[in-house]
Amino acid sequence: MPHFSRLTDIVTCNLTEILNSSDDPATTLREVIAEMEEGLAACRRTVRVSEANHQRLREEVNQHQRQIDEWLDIARRNLSDGDEIKARNALTRKVELEGLIAGILPEMEAADSLQKNMLRIQKALEARQSDATRRLAELTGNNVQIPLESETAVHAASAAAQLKQSAIDAEIEALRREMKG
Repeated sequence: MPHFSRLTDIVTCNLTEILNSSDDPATTLREVIAEMEEGLAACRRTVRVSEANHQRLREEVNQHQRQIDEWLDIARRNLSDGDEIKARNALTRKVELEGLIAGILPEMEAADSLQKNMLRIQKALEARQSDATRRLAELTGNNVQIPLESETAVHAASAAAQLKQSAIDAEIEALRREMKG
């Protein structure tokens, strides 16, 4: 019998209440832990998908930004060559790409927000699972190994390293553009 219908139910549950109302607390805890593992797996999948979406959208924005820079250069060249029509056409393409970026940015922010929210939930789920595992060990007398470093901590360190690398990549691109100009 499922004890939880949503991830937030796991986070907000009162294990003591669940165990007090159970005829067999050890079995109930095993069921609860199994549900927590399923919830954690789903949460981790969502984190990975939202992170991939955010990265894909960021790359798309960067690509469009490079194209904007190219169209601006083309417009400058055409204008300096005296061809205002071609310059206007290039600027029209630039404006279209800016509109595209404006449409992508909210999606990118939503993916980032979802990832951060799911990471918070994942951390809370891991803490709940650790508590349930500890309680099961106390009930059964079996020593259960609880990992000291959670997947959330490992993931957060990886995300921070990627963010730092992205910032460096962006600065390199800015320097390249500056050197061209």
